[in-house]
Amino acid sequence: MTTNPLAETPTKGLRLLICDDHAVVRAGLLALLASDEAIDVVGEASNGEQAVTLAAQLHPQVVLMDLQLGPGIDGVTATAQITSAPNPPNVLVLTTYDTDADIARAIAAGAAGYLLKAEPPEELFNAIHAAARGHTALFSRPVASRVLAQMRSPSPRLTDREQDILNQLGQGLGNREISRALYISEATVKTHLSRIYTKLGVETRAGAVAVAKERRLLR
Repeated sequence: MTTNPLAETPTKGLRLLICDDHAVVRAGLLALLASDEAIDVVGEASNGEQAVTLAAQLHPQVVLMDLQLGPGIDGVTATAQITSAPNPPNVLVLTTYDTDADIARAIAAGAAGYLLKAEPPEELFNAIHAAARGHTALFSRPVASRVLAQMRSPSPRLTDREQDILNQLGQGLGNREISRALYISEATVKTHLSRIYTKLGVETRAGAVAVAKERRLLR
């Protein structure tokens, strides 16, 4: 993990906010973080809206943010709202998802780092303390590798609608099924597919899905 060089003296009285929609995960994080006396968990949020509200009220230095948060705004939107406020905390995404699309969206939203839940505890602690000291670009090793690969060979930038259609394509849906699922016309689906094919450099649905899987563009 790229946070190892940042493992300096722990930040005392570090105020941390946790956001995860699974109560069991939050409980596990609380138990884990309790082993670091320098970290003070000042609040828990079970959804994106609550995370935004608590971040404004509790003034944490760091927010641990999950990506998928059930109904309401997702972790990316919550991150964008938190980081756009005056004197915002650093947001560390903590998730199980490591697709290029998710990583890119989180970074674009202002996340200071992107960590995977499979990380060893010491790596998570290092990242939290580093974020509290103002460090950014804190990535799990697999994520860091993907970011570097993306910088060297950028994936095509898809619009949100194109991404939605690509996801449906990856599930094996036909044009009519996609149009019904997304409440758009089949003609619109075809137009977006044409643009997706061009961006991915393919000519068929199967080719688009294959490239999307190779570049981990599917969600």
